[in-house]
Amino acid sequence: MIAGKHALVTGGGSGVGRAIALALAGAGIDVTICGRREAELAKVASENGRIFGIAGDVTNEAAMASLYERAQGARGPFDIVVANAGMGGSTPAHKTTLDDWQRTLDVNLTGAFLTVKPALAGMAARKAGRIVFIASTAGLKGYAYVAPYVAAKHGVIGLMRALAAETAKSGVTVNAVCPGFVETEMLEESIQRIIDKTGRSVEQARSGLASTNPQGRFIQPQEVAAAVLWLCGDAAQSITGQAISISGGETW
Repeated sequence: MIAGKHALVTGGGSGVGRAIALALAGAGIDVTICGRREAELAKVASENGRIFGIAGDVTNEAAMASLYERAQGARGPFDIVVANAGMGGSTPAHKTTLDDWQRTLDVNLTGAFLTVKPALAGMAARKAGRIVFIASTAGLKGYAYVAPYVAAKHGVIGLMRALAAETAKSGVTVNAVCPGFVETEMLEESIQRIIDKTGRSVEQARSGLASTNPQGRFIQPQEVAAAVLWLCGDAAQSITGQAISISGGETW
């Protein structure tokens, strides 16, 4: 039974994180959401009484330890951890500064590690747990002008596979969901960057990004949330170490 469990969703104040939190809460799971903006967390928490917001920075190990202590003290150990927090950006590789490179890896890769690390020992001891990384098709293939993001998301896939190998006999599953372009605030930021740098119209920018999906459409946040919900259920107990592409066939 999935109801009655406790989940952590980072980046839960908007976009895909919000959709995942609402899907899990709708299935009867208590959900702690984490993010840097308290107002956004409070707004999502107001949508379902099973959702609780705690502000925190996934790149800060002490902050994540504090989050675990507070949330687990209030609602019990995390049965499910969804490492969703991330950031984008677009710059040609030769113009990428070391600060930009490091910040992208800190949020997308190190942040993912610090999100799940505190849960591993407890899950293994209880012989149960679900860890899901929200990666990207950028973890499965290369894209131009986003080298740090591609490198970080490939790292997330490698991290997921390593943890899946470590936990395979413990009753814990570790997987990644890899969406293509999802209709979220981050997508709108990408579209605006294209407009600013190329002079294209909104329609041209949107159609250019949508064309990477063979179905010619953007993924909806609820589609990603549905995959996460399935991975957290009993029917997916044999699914571990997998990078599941949600991309309309862009990647296999």
